[in-house]
Amino acid sequence: MSQLVFVKNAAQLITMKGHSDKPAKKDDMSQLNVIENGSLLAKDGKILAAAKHEAIVQDYQELIAEAEHIDATNKIVTPGLIDPHTHLVHAGTRESEYAMRLKGKSYMEIMNAGGGIHATTKATKQASFDQLYEESKQRLDTFLEYGVTTVEAKSGYGLSLEHELKQLEVAKKLNEDHPVDIVSTFMGAHAVPVDERDTPDTFVDRVVNEMIPEVARKGLATFNDVFCERGVFTPEQSRRILNAGKAHGLIPKIHADEIEPYGGAELATEVGAISADHLLKASDEGIKQMAERGVIGVLLPGTAFFLMAEFAQARKMIDNGVPVALSTDANPGSSPTLSLQFIMNLGCLKMGMTPEEVLTATTINAAHAIGCPDSVGSLEAGKKADIAIFNVPNYLMLSYKYGMNHIDTVVKGGNPVVLEKQLQ
Repeated sequence: MSQLVFVKNAAQLITMKGHSDKPAKKDDMSQLNVIENGSLLAKDGKILAAAKHEAIVQDYQELIAEAEHIDATNKIVTPGLIDPHTHLVHAGTRESEYAMRLKGKSYMEIMNAGGGIHATTKATKQASFDQLYEESKQRLDTFLEYGVTTVEAKSGYGLSLEHELKQLEVAKKLNEDHPVDIVSTFMGAHAVPVDERDTPDTFVDRVVNEMIPEVARKGLATFNDVFCERGVFTPEQSRRILNAGKAHGLIPKIHADEIEPYGGAELATEVGAISADHLLKASDEGIKQMAERGVIGVLLPGTAFFLMAEFAQARKMIDNGVPVALSTDANPGSSPTLSLQFIMNLGCLKMGMTPEEVLTATTINAAHAIGCPDSVGSLEAGKKADIAIFNVPNYLMLSYKYGMNHIDTVVKGGNPVVLEKQLQ
């Protein structure tokens, strides 16, 4: 017998309909397509219909009689949230560095002294596959409890072929085992290893000639990312790495202009990146080029918040036509949070975004940023039945009542996986 789920009587059913062909930008980021007193019917993991409750009942009486009913009275229903930039698979924590920063040390000072990314790399290399799997699974469970049904996951804490592959294999296994879908990104160029700091081009050679071909051969990643930043990888090195990935079928992404203006946004447009991420210090010219080429700006306000840095200029980007997505940047050093809902709060309170824009940025635009808008990111017939039900009467409450988890129920691929805030 087919699996049927009927989500009924939502105070607001927020479909995000109409943005699947291309990411929303400018005023379109405010078009949520809200259905008051809406209901949704799913069959075999796919959405059959999302419409006014009365219309669904009239058109699908027989199927509704057989379905599992989920009552969304006085609640809102949205697409499952999507986090398009995480460093999910890693070992260890860095709370001691957090204390150092509170005493005045900068992120880059700590990293250049062998901490930062290098500290997590050491812990991740020492961790077994099973340890990485279990720690990352716990993070995925928390993501799910907070309404996230799809995440992007980067490698980048191996900095050698063996350990980069280990991270990506863990992500692959989690994608097979866990309800949350994982889209993988290879990021061997996350940092230059400490013992190769004086010969960075030698490490770049290994990324280009050894790591990228093997990752592509094994089919372990969709995207290829690089940390383009002074003291990490130069624009010239980053261009070489991203073009090498393209030659092997990996789509470019880029950590751009996080610490200082460094031409990262411009490089993203040059190489045809699907997204440029961070962008705290992106230049006006870089923003202009991203808008012209449709490069998605994935903004990470949790990182600015945690590092006590200036926030990215989301308002300027949106007003100038850059399609914007939001992400946790979940990682142990600069953004140790798993709450995309809190990131939505920061988008409004610290970056000048509207409640409508942050919903677009964490659903359909986030789907575009990781190449899966045809299957997730909106509640439309034929798409995966990935559904988040929040215990609030209207969507404004998501950004108004900050710092808490409003999730009541999560449906993933037509299966209720969180009910009354509890993992099933």
